[in-house]
Amino acid sequence: MIGRIIEVADDRRHLFLSRGFLVVQDTEGERKELGQIPLDDIAAVIANAHGLSYTNNLLVALAERCAPFVLCAANHNAVGMVMTIDGNYQQAKRFDAQLAATQPLIKRMWADIVKSKLQQQAAALEAAGSPHIPLQALVRKVRSGDPENFEAQGAKRYWGLLFGDDFRRDQQGGGINAMLNYGYTVLRAATARAVIAAGLHPTLGLHHSNESNAMRLVDDLMEPFRPMIDLKVWQLNQQGESMVTPESKRALVRTLYDDMQTSAGATPVIVCAQKLAVSLAQVFMGEKDKLDLPLPGLPLNLAASFEDD
Repeated sequence: MIGRIIEVADDRRHLFLSRGFLVVQDTEGERKELGQIPLDDIAAVIANAHGLSYTNNLLVALAERCAPFVLCAANHNAVGMVMTIDGNYQQAKRFDAQLAATQPLIKRMWADIVKSKLQQQAAALEAAGSPHIPLQALVRKVRSGDPENFEAQGAKRYWGLLFGDDFRRDQQGGGINAMLNYGYTVLRAATARAVIAAGLHPTLGLHHSNESNAMRLVDDLMEPFRPMIDLKVWQLNQQGESMVTPESKRALVRTLYDDMQTSAGATPVIVCAQKLAVSLAQVFMGEKDKLDLPLPGLPLNLAASFEDD
């Protein structure tokens, strides 16, 4: 299912539920209603304002629909999510299978994700006109569990090739880093919804192991899609965008609806994330052998936008 990602970034807003709609109201003056969105059309809500207010019954209604309510702190980083605890009719059975997964299986799944991420990073570099062979060459070296940590080795090369030797990925940084933060926040919310809807527990990761991270599996599964955000940020920067603006936010959200190549044909990024989560659940259940990962290459809609520039 493709839903809308809603961001509220103005402090003077109140959100509440009314007859199946999320209603946005101004909190100043005459408290005018500013808009309504059907709850069933919402994939996630990004709360990116410190003075925002909302009702409990709205959060309950969103959770019932597996639509995360994402809480953002400084510099557009997600610090929390309100999510359902009952997202799939087979949830308990899939939790059990997830817990029972063997280490060889988990390591094999993580290796496949790392390979996919490296392939997508290489495709992003190629689209940006940067050397992509160094990343592509790492793909065939990845072994089960990625013990040599080629994911990190690839990232070290990748950032300099994409944004220049002086660039350093810093979650607290501004400019390009802030745009990346925002794009990843949106992607993380969409992936979290996919994980919950697939009946998987978001904390039981394949590789990420930070004890304070309740979204370890989400962070695992979003890895192959991060380069889509990276490339859009690169494109925005080429067009003169150097900070998070309403226009750059809209562009980053739209990236999730760009088509990627898959074995089933052109598929939106947000749906690819859903297919990946479902396939992982099926692997855990013994119903499938491989993950449904996107094929290497640039999202089709994004490619078309490069041609138009």
